[in-house]
Amino acid sequence: MAAFAEGAPCWVDASLPDVEAGKRFYGELFGWTFGPGAGPRYGGYTQAYSLGRNVAALAPKPDGRMPTVWGVYLYTSDAYACAARIRAAGGQMVMDPQPVGPYGTAAMAADPGGAVFGLWQPGTHHGFDAQQEPYTYCWSEVYTRARDAVDVFYSKVFGYVPEDQDDPGSGVEYRVWSPPGSAPGSDTAVLGRTLITDAFPEIMPAHFLLYFAVPDCDQTVATAKRLGGRVTADPFDTPYGRIAVLADNQGAVFGILSEPRAKAQPEQGPEQARA
Repeated sequence: MAAFAEGAPCWVDASLPDVEAGKRFYGELFGWTFGPGAGPRYGGYTQAYSLGRNVAALAPKPDGRMPTVWGVYLYTSDAYACAARIRAAGGQMVMDPQPVGPYGTAAMAADPGGAVFGLWQPGTHHGFDAQQEPYTYCWSEVYTRARDAVDVFYSKVFGYVPEDQDDPGSGVEYRVWSPPGSAPGSDTAVLGRTLITDAFPEIMPAHFLLYFAVPDCDQTVATAKRLGGRVTADPFDTPYGRIAVLADNQGAVFGILSEPRAKAQPEQGPEQARA
């Protein structure tokens, strides 16, 4: 069973208008297989597997007015105590903690900048069986306009240890957060924080962007486009790897991350990765 530090991402799911269409998209893009879907009591929640390991879920939207989005859940050992800390630190509870059968306790919250994230206190469902591998979750970052309030908020709620990794040449302000008690830096970081600048549309809300690891960023972009997805940020290189941002065939946005282009494994798809 995987162990997660308080505040570390432990699960992700996508809220979609059409789960069957999502299964076709992610099944071909990432090679995921899917469980039969939970019954009406759990809203048809459908688990996704990579190499037989639980890595994500697809959920049908219960209300068409809700966003089509990928969401991240942060681990907590006590969802009710964490919700109290969130309120005390200036955040809001979108959904108060509630048991999800034997699987665990879930909640939804918004930070002072408006970015929404989930809380997960595990029961029988502990979270990822695999991450940081091809076609699994690898990173999340919060985009915000409320830098100071958000930095204080996450420090108070989860005790994160910060390290600034700004790029003076580009003017990009970036901070990574490590769990309490750990040394700050990329080796221990569990989340990032960046700013919504004038380079982004004015209507862009604060949000979490999550990433999946892939063997070749450019090849995955081409596959996503063929499957009806679209590119919101073309592939580009960073010190941490080659990145692109995509929207799936229903509009849920997510990032992908591979090794830099020179080190990538071109033409390797989900079938080869499973071999």
